[in-house]
Amino acid sequence: MRATLFAISFSGSFKRASWSILSTHPRTRILSAARTMATDAQSITAPPADKQIILHDGVRYTTVKEGLAYILVPEPSEEDKKKSKDGQGVQQVFYNPIQQFNRDLTVLAIKAYGKEQIAQKQVFKDNLCNRIKRKRKEPSEAERKTKAARLQNGSASKQTNDEAAPSVPAESETEPQEEAPAAAEAETASSEVKEPIQEEAASDSEPTADSTRQDGVEAQDGTDEIAKRPNALNEPENIPPKFTILDAFSASALRALRYAHEIPFVTQVTSNDLLKTAVNTIKLNVKHNKLEDKITVSHDDALAHMYSIVVDELRTQAAQQGKKPKDTVPSNKYDVVDLDPYGTAAPFLDAAVQAVRDDGGLLCVTCTDSGVWASNGYPEKCYSLYGGIPLKGWYSHEVGLRLILHAIETSAAKYGLSMEPLLSLSIDYYTRVFVKIRKSPARVKFQGGKTMITYNCDHGCGAWSTQYIMKNKTAPNKKGDGIFYKHGLAAGPTVDMACEHCGSTMHIGGPMYGGRMHSPAFIKNVLAELPEADTGVYGTTERIRGMLQTALEEILYTPEEVKAMEEAAKAEPVDNKERKKREAAALEAELAAIDPYPFYFQSSHLAGTIHCAAPPERFLKGALRHMGYRVTRSHTKPGSIKTDAPWSVLWHVIREWSRQKAPVKEANIKPGSVAYRLLGLGEKKQESADGAAETNGTGSTEESAKTEETVKPQEQKKMPEVVFDESLGREVEPVKLMRYQTNPRENWGPMSRAKGR
Repeated sequence: MRATLFAISFSGSFKRASWSILSTHPRTRILSAARTMATDAQSITAPPADKQIILHDGVRYTTVKEGLAYILVPEPSEEDKKKSKDGQGVQQVFYNPIQQFNRDLTVLAIKAYGKEQIAQKQVFKDNLCNRIKRKRKEPSEAERKTKAARLQNGSASKQTNDEAAPSVPAESETEPQEEAPAAAEAETASSEVKEPIQEEAASDSEPTADSTRQDGVEAQDGTDEIAKRPNALNEPENIPPKFTILDAFSASALRALRYAHEIPFVTQVTSNDLLKTAVNTIKLNVKHNKLEDKITVSHDDALAHMYSIVVDELRTQAAQQGKKPKDTVPSNKYDVVDLDPYGTAAPFLDAAVQAVRDDGGLLCVTCTDSGVWASNGYPEKCYSLYGGIPLKGWYSHEVGLRLILHAIETSAAKYGLSMEPLLSLSIDYYTRVFVKIRKSPARVKFQGGKTMITYNCDHGCGAWSTQYIMKNKTAPNKKGDGIFYKHGLAAGPTVDMACEHCGSTMHIGGPMYGGRMHSPAFIKNVLAELPEADTGVYGTTERIRGMLQTALEEILYTPEEVKAMEEAAKAEPVDNKERKKREAAALEAELAAIDPYPFYFQSSHLAGTIHCAAPPERFLKGALRHMGYRVTRSHTKPGSIKTDAPWSVLWHVIREWSRQKAPVKEANIKPGSVAYRLLGLGEKKQESADGAAETNGTGSTEESAKTEETVKPQEQKKMPEVVFDESLGREVEPVKLMRYQTNPRENWGPMSRAKGR
């Protein structure tokens, strides 16, 4: 019995020891971990969820949710973990969570833009459908002639039969009596149909001003041919308007997935990338999100893909010359082209402006190379990419925006395409601009008058002055009942080589875009999307609201523009002809409008220039408003101030601040320095020396001329009194807005480029 118990005990101990040895073996641990991974992970076809573990083809992925999209992020290998820097691992496919603001904003912007475009397309199709129906109901000219001939023949035969056999009724005697009322009804219906067609044709041109071409069909031509197509009636009513988007640098396809999920009227999204690793990830993400019917995956160079669209369009247009509208092929250009590369988008602008629809297509551009367009370290690189020179100064990010807009505008103009900025933002370390592209050689003519160079006192006081390279000016037309715009040369230069305020050398920047960078109507449309936006989907709505509201407020109109808008608001209703005339005049005025107050300043920089304590913003704004000037802020940087006050007034206010509130130790200011000249200390010494000479009866004209080199600024001429009214400068906000970004986490920024192949 004891032997049996001992054997059983020994067997159990041996099994436990064996299992303990096996469980610590490396191969056993690997197999155990693999079993755990296999049990925790799910298939690629599983319903997507946040922080989900997916195992596909032996690779383990973690699901990341943003908006309504889910992307699969491969877990880094041990080697990649060792190569990581500052908490940023080596990525096989690029994904930066900091740019969620960019993606949220873009989705809302495309929604606001697309709703207007879809409405225009739907109006066009509805009107086309109505015209087709009326054309089918209305007898054609040939049918009317045939029926009239039959009526005439019937009347002639009736007269002949009456003469030959008046007592015998003939069949032809009753036939014309039946057809005559029908003919009368047809003529009546014809006259009733003609007028509505003409009225509708007139009304069609109004809502579709930006969409004269939709899907290759002209609104005003080819109705007869289109009406003969057997399925023509079904096409406008049953098929939704086409709305396509190109995500040219898709990486993980996060943007494409969000567009397909969150924009209901999108019919097709093309997700393109050059890296094979990225394309494989895109296909997995599209499959995981179950969007194969909406997203087309393209493995191609972005330039090659966009130019292929352009080439196909050119060949189609050449083949369609002389053909009837019923045989035309719809355009394959995209309604929206989104460029979000790693670095500059400049090499892709030429292809993008041609690949987007030219009847008001939307082009979205991101540039992350702020070291090029927002600094003076690489002026030659900036000129080669954007066609302009950057400026050295605190407002360099606004300069960068205008350089990028200038590059887009010049890329489009050579093809007769005009650019209309809708929204231009400097965000964190990058820029994001939304522009509308339209085929209009007439609009392109205004481009020169909205292009400027800038003279910048970068080594001195920081003052700047603009110089437009052309001038768009009005002239009366021949009838004398209106005006038109003439495009001529501009006078120059607008400044001297030396700064009029401090005497330092002025340097040139540009050329750059000199018009307005935002469309107030577009910003309001995007803001209107926010109340319906789910904060669980759009996590950055508060910042979007704050930045867009700031961008809307930074627009300063000229007094002439303000007067024109007030008169337009008070204008009484007029007839259709006069209304169109006024709208055309307003459109031309908008095309010719420039931004006379393009850059901002900061009070701390002005105060630092003369070595005094910086005035609080509310004191400086209050002083400017007390003098009758308008003051707002810029979205690009906290503490920024935009105003219509000239630089002479600004320096007068800062001098008064140092005199009234923050006295400067004049003994510590070096003679000949910028602060020395701005404060006029040389003039004070000269006045003291002249007074002493007169008192002592000594001195000469030559000695009085040998004084410190000073500048006599214009601001010394009868400047108004400066009152630092804090109440006038205080900004009262009924709703607290998040206008500027706070650091979201440590080591945030552009992140490293993806290492996939």
